[in-house]
Amino acid sequence: MIFALASAMVLFGILTNGVLFRPINLTNLVLQNSYILILAAGMMLCILTGNIDLSVGSVVAFVGAVSALMMVDANFNPYLAMLLSLLVGAAIGAWQGFWIAFVKIPAFIVTLSGMLVFRGLAQVILRGQSKGPYPQVFQSLASGYITDPIGGITLGETRFHALTLVIGLLISLLIVFFEIRKRSKQKKYDFELVPRGVWIAKVVFIIAVLMAFSIVFAMHRGLPNILVLLGALIVIYHFITSFTVQGRHIYALGGNEKAAKLSGIKTEMVMFWVYTNMGIIAALAGMVFAARLNVATPRAGVGFELDAIAACYIGGASTTGGIGTIIGAIVGGLFIGVLNNGMSILGVSIDWQQAIKGFVLLGAVAFDLYSKKRSLR
Repeated sequence: MIFALASAMVLFGILTNGVLFRPINLTNLVLQNSYILILAAGMMLCILTGNIDLSVGSVVAFVGAVSALMMVDANFNPYLAMLLSLLVGAAIGAWQGFWIAFVKIPAFIVTLSGMLVFRGLAQVILRGQSKGPYPQVFQSLASGYITDPIGGITLGETRFHALTLVIGLLISLLIVFFEIRKRSKQKKYDFELVPRGVWIAKVVFIIAVLMAFSIVFAMHRGLPNILVLLGALIVIYHFITSFTVQGRHIYALGGNEKAAKLSGIKTEMVMFWVYTNMGIIAALAGMVFAARLNVATPRAGVGFELDAIAACYIGGASTTGGIGTIIGAIVGGLFIGVLNNGMSILGVSIDWQQAIKGFVLLGAVAFDLYSKKRSLR
C-alpha cells in the first residue's frame, strides 16, 4: 500500500502539473483528512476483533456539541473542557462496549443504535444550529503549527522551518535503526528474508519519501500541530498492537474467539476496552473537527465512519478480523485523501469521487479474499 500511495501521488502530481505537491496543498491534505486518520487508528482495533463501529460519525458530532456547550456557552477552561470531552467519549465507548462484550448484542446493532442516538442528541444540544466560535487555544489544536526555536534556515530565496527538518531527519534515523534491528532478529531465528537489494531499496524509498515531505512542510509553516498529534497516536497504537500482550490478545480474539477464550484470554474485557478506546478516539476526532471548523455543527461527522472503515480495509485489514496494522490503516486513509484531493484539483464531481472510492474499496476487499484463497492452496 505504501507503493500504491506513492504511485497515486506521482500520478496526480503529473495530472495536476505539480499542484498536488505544493507545500500549502500537502498541508491542507493532512488537515482535511486528520480526523479520518485518527478514527482509522481506533477503527482498526475494532476491525481486528472482527467487528466495526458505525457510531463514530455521530459521536464526533455529539462530542463537538458537548465541547461547544462547555467552551462557548459556559466559558469552561479549554483544557478542562477537552479533558471532559474525552471522558464523555470514554463513557460512550464503555456504554457500547458493555452491550457488545457482556450482553453479546452484535456490534453492528449496538453501534447502529449509537449512530441514531448520538446524532439525535447532537441535534438536541445544538437545536439544529451551529455554535461557535471557539477559544483560540482550542482552535490551535487543528489549525496551529509547531514553533521553530531555531529560527529557521534560509537557503537561496527559500526559508525553511528548521525544526521540521530536524524532526524528519531523526525519524528517518529511527526507521533505519528499527529496520536493521528487525532484519537482524529475522536472521537470528532463521526466518525467510527478502533479498538484501530489495530490503535496501525499500528502506531508501521510505526515507526519501519521508525527507521529501519534511522539506515540503518546512518550506511552508512547518509541521501542523495535528500532524504531531497524529504521529504520536500512530506510534502509541503501533506499539500497543505490535509489542504488548494486550495487542496480541486483540489479534487472538479476532483470529479465533473460542480458541482465545480457551487459552485464558478474557475476551469480554478485551472487547470492552477496544470499544471504550474507540469512544475516546471518536471524541478526539470530534474535537479536532470542531476546532478546524471553529464551530460545532449537528451535521458534523456524516459519513466519517464509512471513510474510517474504508481506510482500514484498503490498508490491508481482513473482513473476518485478526489481520491488519495501524500503519496500514493510516496509509489507507492517506490513499483515500490523495484520491479526494487529486480528483478535486482535476475538477472531478463529488458524485464520481464517491463512485471511484467505492470501486477502490471493492477491489481492496476482493484482493484480500483472493490472497487468502491463494495462501490456502
